[in-house]
Amino acid sequence: MNSRRKNCDCHRFGTCRWCFASNGVRLVNTVQFNRLKSRKSQETQPLGVKERQERDREAVARAILDAARDLFVSHGYHNVSIRKIAGRIEYSPAAIYSYFPSKDDIFFALAEEGFRLLASSGTEPPASGDLLDEIRSMFWHYYAFSKTHPEYFALMFIDRTVPRISRDWHGFEFVAAMKQQLHDRIQRAIESGAFPSGTSPHAVFRILLTALHGAATLRICDRMERGEDADLLARATLDAAIQGLRAGSGVNCQLSECVDSEARADRHDS
Repeated sequence: MNSRRKNCDCHRFGTCRWCFASNGVRLVNTVQFNRLKSRKSQETQPLGVKERQERDREAVARAILDAARDLFVSHGYHNVSIRKIAGRIEYSPAAIYSYFPSKDDIFFALAEEGFRLLASSGTEPPASGDLLDEIRSMFWHYYAFSKTHPEYFALMFIDRTVPRISRDWHGFEFVAAMKQQLHDRIQRAIESGAFPSGTSPHAVFRILLTALHGAATLRICDRMERGEDADLLARATLDAAIQGLRAGSGVNCQLSECVDSEARADRHDS
């Protein structure tokens, strides 16, 4: 065996200054060899340390969000402090701040999760292809979300002490896209004659949303009468609201003006 190769590192790194490199390029000097050796060493080292650090950080962030969500729902957003969240997971408040700068940031992270859950669990449009059936299905999905994820629904749509998402946070572009999709369906229904001409799409959106929101809130807050079925109540309320909107009463016209004013105010605030 060549004495120059007694220190050969081929068996460790697949190349050395005496042998051809693994890619077929002859190494001509020690500097080039050392650079490749260092790179090979880094490539062969397990990535476990960095991955574990990232995984641990994600786990802590998840624990913070889960604890905060439970506390917000059970005690109310206004009554929960960073210190209380830290105590729930046995961390220091300073550690919480290293993940989330404020309590509002924790809420917005939870709200984003909730809206993504709402968006990702959408239903297929009805086979009938009828615009009213499609609108009914899309709004019913909102009510169904209150059943599958009641804790997120309560936090996002019931607790009045949380920040106003539409006014205090503008990072949920996909939420605006979801609302716009509903508005577009409603506008098409108006143009097709399903709702009277001149009906405000935003008014229809708010009225149908309010109808289902009421039934969902009664169920989540355990305010249903004995023997009442929340699903039947929600379905009947939605159908009645659609029928009333199709009738085009004067009340709807007045409400349209009020709701459109509120929508303009929200846009101005943003």
